[in-house]
Amino acid sequence: MKKFGLIIAGIVAAIIALANLGSLLALAISAGMVVAAMHYYPSARKTWKKVVLLLIGLSGLVTGIANIPGFIGIAAIIAVLYIYRAWQKEKSSPSLHHADPFQHFESQWKEITK
Repeated sequence: MKKFGLIIAGIVAAIIALANLGSLLALAISAGMVVAAMHYYPSARKTWKKVVLLLIGLSGLVTGIANIPGFIGIAAIIAVLYIYRAWQKEKSSPSLHHADPFQHFESQWKEITK
């Protein structure tokens, strides 16, 4: 039942991430605007260049903050990664029904009798 839940949650999160792909692209562009403005601002010598770079940075920041579907898309991508890791962890862990209870008996017995 846990695998079924992971499959359903993974599919839903992947659909949400794909549906918000455009918003993620817009969020990346606005983040790029902010980074570029922060990068070129200290090297600008003229006041008008600093003002233009400040306006570019502020517009990128405002559009990034206002882009709520982009943040939902990021959360969906994080959820897909979390579900994938949980799936891999569940796949690699041995089942309790098939574990041999006497597999480590000798080493445990030596620890007890010390």
